[in-house]
Amino acid sequence: MNLSSLLSNLNYGTILLLMLIESTVIPFPSEVVVAPAAYHAAAGYQNVVLVVVFATIGADLGAMINYAAAYYLGRPLIYSFARSKWGRMCLLNEEKVQRSEKYFADHGVVATLTGRLLPVIRQLISVPAGLAKMNFGKFILYTTIGAGVWNTILAALGWYLHSIVPESQLEAKINEYSEYIKIVIVAAVVIVAAYFAWKKFKKH
Repeated sequence: MNLSSLLSNLNYGTILLLMLIESTVIPFPSEVVVAPAAYHAAAGYQNVVLVVVFATIGADLGAMINYAAAYYLGRPLIYSFARSKWGRMCLLNEEKVQRSEKYFADHGVVATLTGRLLPVIRQLISVPAGLAKMNFGKFILYTTIGAGVWNTILAALGWYLHSIVPESQLEAKINEYSEYIKIVIVAAVVIVAAYFAWKKFKKH
């Protein structure tokens, strides 16, 4: 489906569904959902606040699926799936699961918030949270905040692009600006993590 076709079919229900898919292990970039929806909202077709709300609800639901699967199935089955043909079809492998587990172990429960802002980690951070049997209330709170921040950033991008580019150039500009945003967010998360690690080190 090209971006023009996607734009013509976007509504709050499809936004929620696509973001649910994006938050599971099925690869689907949120950039091609929220930013175009906000672009549409800037033209008066939708409400940009509701775009963010429904995108965040979808992200929460997808994250809950991953959390529940990890919580109830456990590490052996999760890793077996990652190594399976179905896992490979979802662009999943053992290394990605290990990377998400390491990120969670290094950063604690707050990783479910910061992890929602990072490429690759975003889709998988719910898995180590489930494996660690993280408190569900905290899990949903941090997931909602992280997903809400990410979706707000994408919505702001789409709204801004409506004022400077025609629809025919939207996909290329989303891809271009998304790369800049990812670099800035990764740098910010690294700086914040380093600050908290330094504070923890000073206490000892």
